Amino acid sequence: MIPPGSTLGILGSGQLGRMLAVAAAQLGYRCHIYAPESGPACDVAAAFTRGAYHDAAALGEFARGCAAVTYEFENIDVAAIDAVAAHAPVAPGRASLETAAHRAKEKRLAEACGGRPAPWRHVTTRAELDAALAGIGTPAILKTATEGYDGKGQVRLKSPDEAEAAWATVGGRECVLEGMVSFTHEFSILLVRGGDSTSVAYPPPHNEHRDGILARSSVPAPETIAAQAEAATALATKLADKLGHVGLLTCEFFATPDGPVFNEMAPRVHNSGHWTIEGAATSQFENHVRAVLGLPLGSTALTGISAEMENLIGDEADAWRALLAENGAHLHLYGKHEARPGRKMGHVTRVRR
Repeated sequence: MIPPGSTLGILGSGQLGRMLAVAAAQLGYRCHIYAPESGPACDVAAAFTRGAYHDAAALGEFARGCAAVTYEFENIDVAAIDAVAAHAPVAPGRASLETAAHRAKEKRLAEACGGRPAPWRHVTTRAELDAALAGIGTPAILKTATEGYDGKGQVRLKSPDEAEAAWATVGGRECVLEGMVSFTHEFSILLVRGGDSTSVAYPPPHNEHRDGILARSSVPAPETIAAQAEAATALATKLADKLGHVGLLTCEFFATPDGPVFNEMAPRVHNSGHWTIEGAATSQFENHVRAVLGLPLGSTALTGISAEMENLIGDEADAWRALLAENGAHLHLYGKHEARPGRKMGHVTRVRR
């Protein structure tokens, strides 16, 4: 157990790092941000080191000043984790990052743990794409194996005739081809696992997307999701145990007539859990910090009858004055100076009590 007054290092300077730093500060910890460029997290942290994720010397110097280190996103080379781990404990560990950052690896692990992903094929060449399309059929989605998020690095194929254009769109990179799934709802399991292998899960939020970006998460979820939550949570727990995961693990699912279909996982706090700041007894950010620092995990119970988180994307954040005036609305702006289409500028949470 790392005592208050110690420094928690965070790799990444985005809004997830910002909310982690706020949660850590409330528990009496200082946060040191390491990233290639300044970002929202730096506004609320005690220290910031500008450095590349491939700079082992700079990462080592940063880590030596931290009691523990975590990260806010998975698009970091595992070599960076190794460089930090030589000087300070890192959570989640290498296995979690290496698996969740690669779509084929996470799907194989989900299958090994008894989960059911959508029909898929690993694609590394143009010829393999043709073979995958012949096996899965269309419509289908071609996704880069790494670095895809919020709809990026993805292209839909309506017929095999679109293979050449799709392959060019992803730059001929390693991919997975996924068959389309007929589903009624999308949801996520937010599981927090401590270093002592104990874990707690939040009520599963119903996630609604717009243009490939999460628009809204709400709890409690519809009955269709609630009926599948136990099976989905069991899979998330198996995945976390298999990886020796410490911290928050997010697993996204499709609710289908045949049960939950695994989509993907993230070894970190997640946009679909932002509602927990006001909507749960202990936020996902605080519980992640607790797990990483070896503290007891907090309650995940709802603070009200229901909670809803709405993302503020692009110029939607311009409505901040009206949101401040709205009774019961909890506004979070991330301090980003430039609003662009598809860019998450903040969120607002409404809790019904």
